[in-house]
Amino acid sequence: MKKENNLDKITRKEAIKKMGKYAALTAAGTFLILNPLKAQAQSTPPDPGGGLFD
Repeated sequence: MKKENNLDKITRKEAIKKMGKYAALTAAGTFLILNPLKAQAQSTPPDPGGGLFD
């Protein structure tokens, strides 16, 4: 049988810490993207043109 390499394993505590960081980053990014005031400020107004020669 092959011995398992223990170098690539992390503890449960380390895994929870890493996932907590990712969750916080994801929550902050989602809030910034879905915040209506900032989303409205970032969006461009629709093109007023629409004629044949625009």
